Amino acid sequence: MLHNYAMQSVRAERRRWIERLLSDDSIRNQHDLLSRLQSEGIQSTQATLSRDLADLGVVKGSNGWRLPDQAVNAPMDLAPAVRAYMLHVEVGGTLVVLRTRTGHATPLAVELDRTRLDGSLGTIAGDDTIFLAAKSSAVARGLARRLQGMLQGDRPRRFVRR
Repeated sequence: MLHNYAMQSVRAERRRWIERLLSDDSIRNQHDLLSRLQSEGIQSTQATLSRDLADLGVVKGSNGWRLPDQAVNAPMDLAPAVRAYMLHVEVGGTLVVLRTRTGHATPLAVELDRTRLDGSLGTIAGDDTIFLAAKSSAVARGLARRLQGMLQGDRPRRFVRR
């Protein structure tokens, strides 16, 4: 019983440090976070750190790892996120299908949802694919054109709900 309590105490302390580091600094990847934890005297493995990040609800955004409350309050800027994460976009009926590199679908989907695109009903993200549901096939085609334009560096026209 004492062993279990000690393990919970170590886990809680490690997670407090993770939250502190993510709140104070821009951490780009798990390796950097693991190094920072070790420099503070907190030992962890990559697998344990991955579980901690998942349990804490940490998300990877365009500026690195963020706690859930930081991600919600982060400034919205869709065009840089599209250029950073999106590789390809196509339309299938009322779905806009966006492809990213492995592991980059979620941060882009978060930005898409935060931006509240006009005609968008919401997103579902996998590891490297996002389904963006549109109100109609015509809206889906328009959203895909605009996202493709952002990818190519065009200045976006207004297509955000007010």
